[in-house]
Amino acid sequence: MVQPNLTAAVAAETHIAALVEAVRSGASEASLSMPPALYPFGAAALESPGSTVVVVTATARAAEDLVAAIGALIGPEKVAEFPAWETLPHERLSPRSDTVGRRLAVLRQVVHGGENRPRIVVAPVRSMMQPQVKGLADIEPVEVLAGQEVELDLVVQRLAAAAYSRVDLVERRGEFAVRGGIVDVFPPTEDHPIRVEFWGDTVEDVRQFAVADQRTLEPVDRLWAPPCRELLLTPQVRERAAELAKAHPSLAELFTKLSQGHAVEGMESLAPVLVGEMELFVDLLPPGSTVVVTDPERIQARAADLFATSDEFLAASWAAAAGGGEGPIDIGAAGFRELEEVRQQIAERELSWVEFSGFALAESQIVSAESAPEYRGDLVAALADIKALLVGGSKVVLTSAAHGPAQRSVEWLTENDVPAKLLTGPVELAAAPAGVVQVACAELRHGFVSAELALAVLTQDDLVGQRSVERTTRSMPSRRRRQVDPLELSPGDPVVHEQNGVARYVELVKRVVHGAEREYLVLEYAPSKRGQPGDRLFVPMDQLDQVSRYVGGESPTLDRLGGGDWTTRKSRARKAVRQIADELIKLYAARQSTKGHAFGPDTPWQGELEDAFAFIETPDQLATIDEVKRDMERVVPMDRLVCGDVGYGKTEIAVRAAFKAIQDGKQVILLVPTTLLVQQHYATFAERFGQFPVVIRPLSRFQTDKESKETLAALANGEVDLVIGTHRLLQPGIKIKDLGLVIVDEEQRFGVEHKEALKHLRAAVDVLSMSATPIPRTLEMAVTGIREMSTIATPPEERHPVLSFVGPYDDLQVTAAIRRELLREGQVFYLHNRVQSMEKAAARIRELVPEARVAVAHGQMGEQRLEEVMVDFWEKRFDVLVCTTIVESGLDVSNANTMIIERADMLGLSQLHQLRGRVGRSRERAYAYFLYPPEKPLTETAHDRLTTIAQHSELGGGMAVAMKDLEIRGAGNLLGGEQSGHIADVGFDLYIRLVGEAVAEFRGDGPPEREVKLELPIEAHLPHAYVPSERLRLEMYKRLADVRQVDDVEQLRAELLDRYGPLPESVEALTEIAVLRVAVRAAGISEVTSAGSNIRFAPVALKESAKLRINRIYPKSLYKEAAAVLLIPAPREPGIGGKPLRNRELLDWVARAVATIAG
Repeated sequence: MVQPNLTAAVAAETHIAALVEAVRSGASEASLSMPPALYPFGAAALESPGSTVVVVTATARAAEDLVAAIGALIGPEKVAEFPAWETLPHERLSPRSDTVGRRLAVLRQVVHGGENRPRIVVAPVRSMMQPQVKGLADIEPVEVLAGQEVELDLVVQRLAAAAYSRVDLVERRGEFAVRGGIVDVFPPTEDHPIRVEFWGDTVEDVRQFAVADQRTLEPVDRLWAPPCRELLLTPQVRERAAELAKAHPSLAELFTKLSQGHAVEGMESLAPVLVGEMELFVDLLPPGSTVVVTDPERIQARAADLFATSDEFLAASWAAAAGGGEGPIDIGAAGFRELEEVRQQIAERELSWVEFSGFALAESQIVSAESAPEYRGDLVAALADIKALLVGGSKVVLTSAAHGPAQRSVEWLTENDVPAKLLTGPVELAAAPAGVVQVACAELRHGFVSAELALAVLTQDDLVGQRSVERTTRSMPSRRRRQVDPLELSPGDPVVHEQNGVARYVELVKRVVHGAEREYLVLEYAPSKRGQPGDRLFVPMDQLDQVSRYVGGESPTLDRLGGGDWTTRKSRARKAVRQIADELIKLYAARQSTKGHAFGPDTPWQGELEDAFAFIETPDQLATIDEVKRDMERVVPMDRLVCGDVGYGKTEIAVRAAFKAIQDGKQVILLVPTTLLVQQHYATFAERFGQFPVVIRPLSRFQTDKESKETLAALANGEVDLVIGTHRLLQPGIKIKDLGLVIVDEEQRFGVEHKEALKHLRAAVDVLSMSATPIPRTLEMAVTGIREMSTIATPPEERHPVLSFVGPYDDLQVTAAIRRELLREGQVFYLHNRVQSMEKAAARIRELVPEARVAVAHGQMGEQRLEEVMVDFWEKRFDVLVCTTIVESGLDVSNANTMIIERADMLGLSQLHQLRGRVGRSRERAYAYFLYPPEKPLTETAHDRLTTIAQHSELGGGMAVAMKDLEIRGAGNLLGGEQSGHIADVGFDLYIRLVGEAVAEFRGDGPPEREVKLELPIEAHLPHAYVPSERLRLEMYKRLADVRQVDDVEQLRAELLDRYGPLPESVEALTEIAVLRVAVRAAGISEVTSAGSNIRFAPVALKESAKLRINRIYPKSLYKEAAAVLLIPAPREPGIGGKPLRNRELLDWVARAVATIAG
């Protein structure tokens, strides 16, 4: 809600009005002292049509807050943020594509926006000091409108020229894919990727689509795609790179790549030598603009740090690039300019320079207002102050970011005899009745009190002491239909075929069988005779459900086709599995027969709590939340396991489940393994439940005995709703009045006796367990359906892969890395894995970076001391934590975004991955440095591990890593000793399937299904031209093979049409074969094949009446009772010498025959 009256009222304050007047009449410098809460009002007062106000902040976070606040006053469409790169100018890393896209969009609007240009641009000081390539604002974005005439090839060329990378499946910003007449693009400034459909050279349709399932969402007017890099490889740039490659042999490789048109990480730092001219952001501002500097003292200090660190990086990166010598070419022009230089530039262009400072200046420059007091939840004091202000004749305005809390503020004020009114429009000051508090929706962080204006503005923040978060308006797909997860098979991967055992994947091939073309998966088995090449098996695509990737041992031995070895291994595993299944079933039956509490449907407060979530839920999160709520609403007690990688949003699921239980008047306990996690969860829950009447207590060693006793007493008499604690909550003798839900976090860290204690608690209580890497027993129970399991596999929006650097240890590099993190106000993990020399390592860092505050943590310290250090680090009292691998488990320090591992050659792969997962928890770009001693040669395995970790910097997969680790180490410790052998024998996927079948059999769910074999002369495959990428073809084939219901086929058909365009004949046939397979399976037949001049159906059991009917309908058919085989003459076209039927006609005939046999 825009607030023009509030803005005007503040602008009328004497000092602010005088400043605005001075600036408009051409003053080159001016300054004012005011509380930070007034900065947005001051900036809004300076706004005028035709010119631009640039507000400079010290950090990017301050810029984001200021954009929100100014947007709340004058309208978000008039404000833009000009973000800085998250990399430094001389790093060998490129800025993220979405940062570049946003920057270029703002530049374009400021220079060419005309009437629609943003009135106020907020920029961190970094983006003011950084020079950029001249002419960025003039680059035309790629624009495509629905109904426009444009060649598809031209659009593709322009996207490639704008530095979009071509892929087969669009998943990230800055990518595009082309399939036939469809172009998918993910512009860096959009929330969703966009699908453009062409009909010839006409744009037929422009729609958004979801990344998770690749299905289209709502239509949009146009595609507007700004470039993804600030240095575009134009012919001139490539020519210049070719010249430089000859001139500088040490950098020849880099320049040669550029001259061939390949983008290289960090090429932006070479802009001065490749392009020549650079300019500053202030050079592009329209005449008459104003630059407003907030907190000039902080900005000056920040600018000096940035300048110094940038220089260090110049030394470190080019020294490294040139093998220790000096930088061979001068790229100093890309580095930050000094603030003084920027200021001179502003003076030369005759723009105004205004400073807003929090410090007192001369009397004539101090605005008569002070910051609103921070009550931090002390509502009694807040009420007293509000009443005093109203009695003194001031107008009081209370703002809240969302409608729910605003509504509740009105109720709270009225209950306490303070008249209040909820506004639907802007705040009215002149016409407002005296003595009434106005409550409005506006996203202001802090308020102020001004006696001169007789006005007090208080925010939800001031009262409660925490931010009531506003939803970012990014819509995500509400429920995903099917996650697209292409079957990643590369030649040479071991796979398991359910009937024939372990083989190696070779390739996908097309073959003509019975005159019809189909695709087959080629698997290679062990040779049947010594010294011969391996046997090959061609698996038709409709049997892909028989094939799964092998996860188990290091490199399994291949089976022989038709050998008995596989059958014995499989039956051995099956026997072992039956014993396990028996135990599991007893557990399951006991659980199903207990009666628990069925929770009611969601309350309005539940909706409010969910709306206040600061991030966008990922599709997986939404699905899991729905599943948890459905479980809670059933009478059978919930027992659900939520698996998700670190930082994928499991806690939010716990928050919502706990709130739902509390709404029903039940108590909740949350068990966590460490005291630090108690602190962290307590902070999270207190913030999320802050505006609701919920009593939360922590219980760990950090509470005094007195506090602990009080908490336990409150649990017993029902005064407290939620207790977050360590295993102290499981001590005998703890009483809970009305327990409704137990949440177990990091379940893998609780031992057997804790689990026993839990059993006593929870005969009929709902249990929600959460884990990133579930222990095998848990995993097994979940996979077999004894416990329900939800997996969260999509990373939250705005999380980025960790940038990994692998190289020899170098002091310069380490210093520069630590300094860069300090500049972002972040923290650093420095991993030194020898306790004896840790203090020495810490002293070394203090010497290299004197301003850093360094702490040491390792497992040999006392537990209490270790926890204190960790909590201090979490509370940002230290900048660098020198530690052992102790940090790899469950610690969430979202402010730590650089990890330096000193001897990375000594660690295992899963350790490296776990450690890297400790950074990159927030929206900042994270860095991981894997260093090794320069003087020692690397061992072969260390080299392999480091190359693996350098390549796989993608997000994701605690579950996948658990599997990957299984592959590297073998499955010795997955499900306890007795089962590990069987997993290595048959592979993980098949093992799990066997357990599932055994469980189903015990439950009486019927026998396991048979495989269905259809071999008929039908042209059915995905043509190369329709789905060009092999992995996407495999994915579609696999899903068609997994179909068990006709509805599924319809959904797949709709998806094919949506993602790839109209279905060709051979693809239509493929979907109809899938429908036929469903019918064949239902009829109990497992094979329909072409056998000479007959079609063979088996197994078929016919009664006498059925035999007669078949003979009547299909004369000359032959039924072999002993073999349970029915042969029916293959149908032909009518007339003498008619050709055999094929394709669609044959399919229809077989479908009728199957229906007749099923009778």
